[in-house]
Amino acid sequence: MNIGNALMMVLLSLISSTTIKAQFNTVGHLYNHQANKTKKTQEINSSLVDSLILNDSIKELKARYMSVSYPLSNIKINSSYGYRKDPFSGKRKFHNGLDLHARSSKVFAMLAGEVVKVGQDRVSGKYVTLKHGSFTVSYCHLSRTFAYQGQTVKAGDTIGITGSTGCSTGEHLHITCKLHGNSIDPMIVLKYIEVTQQNCVTALNEL
Repeated sequence: MNIGNALMMVLLSLISSTTIKAQFNTVGHLYNHQANKTKKTQEINSSLVDSLILNDSIKELKARYMSVSYPLSNIKINSSYGYRKDPFSGKRKFHNGLDLHARSSKVFAMLAGEVVKVGQDRVSGKYVTLKHGSFTVSYCHLSRTFAYQGQTVKAGDTIGITGSTGCSTGEHLHITCKLHGNSIDPMIVLKYIEVTQQNCVTALNEL
């Protein structure tokens, strides 16, 4: 073998070795790139899932918060449920509802339900009665009513304006509640509203 052939073989060997090394380097680079891309995709997907779960949680808590409503924008109790001195007779008499201070205020449905009665009598004046499953709530002494029998309402819907119609010593909102036809303290419902909304606010702050 002459020197020229020997040099040619060495060059071919070097070229071949460099090409193979380059091919392996390229394959390794492609593999690492694909692995990094897969990892980033998984991180994005995981972040997206967390975001969707968070959004669902926020929506659920907001819906829960909006599922209840206080009957007035401002709550101030004039007279509680139970025995009291009757403002007309002066005698001890059972007060079957809750009197809230009001001045031409909008009256809101406390819960979602159905309007079962809209009427007026000498005691309750103008009133709206809503049915919520097994119990009913009546909003009395109204000056105006914005509901009709058979109507479906959501919590927070305006059903009337406070007044002093019927047997009343002055403007206020008189609320009565009945469970299976038996009178119960409306404060039970107001307490339920308070706890529900407070729990929702606490949960939102912890997200």
